[in-house]
Amino acid sequence: MREKLSVLLPTFNNEAIVRDCLESVKWADEILVVDSFSTDHTLDICREYGARIVQHEYIQSAKQKNWAIPQCANEWVLQIDTDERLEAGIEDEIKNAIMNAGLDVQAFRLPRKNHILGVWLQISNLYPDYQTRLFRRDLGRFEDKEVHAHVCVPGRVDTLQRHILHYGMTSISKQLSNIDRYTRYQADQLNKRGKKFHWYHLAVRPFAIFGYYYFWRLGFTAGYRGLLIAMVNTTYDFWAHAKLWELQTLGLKASPR
Repeated sequence: MREKLSVLLPTFNNEAIVRDCLESVKWADEILVVDSFSTDHTLDICREYGARIVQHEYIQSAKQKNWAIPQCANEWVLQIDTDERLEAGIEDEIKNAIMNAGLDVQAFRLPRKNHILGVWLQISNLYPDYQTRLFRRDLGRFEDKEVHAHVCVPGRVDTLQRHILHYGMTSISKQLSNIDRYTRYQADQLNKRGKKFHWYHLAVRPFAIFGYYYFWRLGFTAGYRGLLIAMVNTTYDFWAHAKLWELQTLGLKASPR
């Protein structure tokens, strides 16, 4: 008997993009949607694809996914986000990988193509951007981090060849909104780790980060998109540390979502 696969898909008001994501994973044996109480047509679209839906209050991304993982019906789980797609032809590679995986293989990582304003970029650490997303249900869990958590397993992780396609930056306005939200989570994570704010985090560190992404990581070779990536990373770090100062000085807590 072949190994069966569950796809885990977190959602919240994603009606504009969720269909393309579902199209790329509709071949899976199960699609489990963990929804944080969408108010648009997201769940109606998910039901069209036969998804099983559970709802849970959103605290942060890692906790949401870790809550849902044990509810997947199959031993192997593939986690994907609504702004991602699976590359054409990956179905056979995934099925063969989990069928032939020895007991020592507990997860697989996939390279990810990040599209910036419609163009796939490989500079500034954007490729291969390996993501461990295919894992054994009872062994894989996301790190206990407020933001940018990765799947961890205690044993061996192998690598697949085909890609996850990521369309996270579809507009500058969306990216600015993401920066505001994610920098609050990053500040919470820094504070939880015992990181103390210092003045040079805002006065000196941004110049080093811009230089790293724009010059050292060849951002200047990608035109305006490369400049944008360097500035996004610079402002992300700047506002995360500014919010760390706000949190430690004024005691302001994270806002929901």
